[in-house]
Amino acid sequence: MTLVWLSILWVFAAVTVAMLPLRSQYLPGVILLIAAPVLIVAIGVTHSWAFALLALLAFLSMFRNPLRYLWARLRGQKPELPK
Repeated sequence: MTLVWLSILWVFAAVTVAMLPLRSQYLPGVILLIAAPVLIVAIGVTHSWAFALLALLAFLSMFRNPLRYLWARLRGQKPELPK
């Protein structure tokens, strides 16, 4: 049950970070980006991989722009950061 509460807390933290001004989102956003895969794998191991897949889809939807940026950086491009 602790994993469910941690996941709910992660969602509330992500929503709170999304309401911050863009310049203030970077550090908490990176922390949430790092914590998400850990939670998703734990959900898959503890409950079901179907639930982990749903969590992964929700994560990809919420963090699509930062993930696009990271993907472009990994390919060697220099994407522009929003002001």
